[in-house]
Amino acid sequence: MSDELKIGFLPLVDACLPILAHEHGFAEEEGLTLVFQRDVSWATVLDRLLYGHSDAAHLVAPLAIATTLGRGRPAQPIAAPFVLGLNGNAITLHTDLAARIDAPEGLGNPQGIGAALARQAAERAGSGRRLRFGVVHRYSSHNYMLRYWLASCGIQPDEDVEIVTISPPFLADALAAGEIDGACVGEPWNSAAVQRGVGVIVLATAQIWRRGVEKVLGLREAVLEDKRPQVEALIRAMRMAGRHFIEPENWARNADILARPEYLDADPLLIRRAISDRLVLRQGGEPIHYSDFMFQYREAANFPWVSQAEWLYTQMVRWDGGGFDPQDARKAARVFRPDIYRSALKDVDDILPSASSKVEGSLDSPLAVTTQSGDMTLGKNTFFDGMSFDPDDMQTYLAGLP
Repeated sequence: MSDELKIGFLPLVDACLPILAHEHGFAEEEGLTLVFQRDVSWATVLDRLLYGHSDAAHLVAPLAIATTLGRGRPAQPIAAPFVLGLNGNAITLHTDLAARIDAPEGLGNPQGIGAALARQAAERAGSGRRLRFGVVHRYSSHNYMLRYWLASCGIQPDEDVEIVTISPPFLADALAAGEIDGACVGEPWNSAAVQRGVGVIVLATAQIWRRGVEKVLGLREAVLEDKRPQVEALIRAMRMAGRHFIEPENWARNADILARPEYLDADPLLIRRAISDRLVLRQGGEPIHYSDFMFQYREAANFPWVSQAEWLYTQMVRWDGGGFDPQDARKAARVFRPDIYRSALKDVDDILPSASSKVEGSLDSPLAVTTQSGDMTLGKNTFFDGMSFDPDDMQTYLAGLP
């Protein structure tokens, strides 16, 4: 049984954990050799995973669920035993559109920005050219976060505005060419658009859902079973990398590593800002601090809560149509594998929640929770519109959405 794992990824800051596990020797300490395959689109990352060109992948979480359910291609079961981080995305508008909605100097209020954008959307639709927004994939948290926000602000996706797919590294080019009016992508590509003077960051996705699930480590189920010892070793190595990642004294070094041509091939200054929760929102501006912009390691941030997968499934139902299917809901929940995460970390000094599911968006203040090991206090995890998601009553939740 080989101790080598080949990992596919896109050049985004939240690909950091396997990369840093390799670069800092945490993977080697676990007896692993990691090899990386850099791509420019999620479709290609997924193809390589499904056709056996990679063992595991840095993957947008909804795509793991959609692939398991056979949305858009023959079904293949994907397992996600590790969440690579929470949030870390932003909504960036073309400089002209940002000026028309009178975007504030700091991060805007989601309701206020949404109301101003609704007026612009109505005006543009009346002129025959709807506002067009880019997302990284149809089955991405970026797409669902953007749609959730727009719909809650009275803007009907696919009717009042267009939503198209764009690869994150090409955000600035698409804005400069006038192909899109805004986008929801991950860092450092929002900041790259700001640096070029073609975009203004108006919201962080953490303002939409404070603890929104983002990328996962995705594997075909058959590979997980065949290479389970190596996968569990990788989980331990990535947790060590996460602990290293959040320490301020390591930010500069980690930014320099991630900036290398074989990884993100990007400006280390922009990467360091994302790591430290500091963003420049418009060209020439000063960095602003938004706590938990990119949430990592703490509060068992890498734990694959089944309720997160179930929330993503409700958004798939909401925007794909076809209705709620209890069997599909169970398959979607099965994609996230807390059992593997627990097995990997049961004999090391790490935090393990006692539950595998929770009510999402229900905490407006810190709450100490029971654990299998360690001590954990969950922080604020609200949705901006005040709704919460009870995974035991998904259909009622769906019925209450705008």
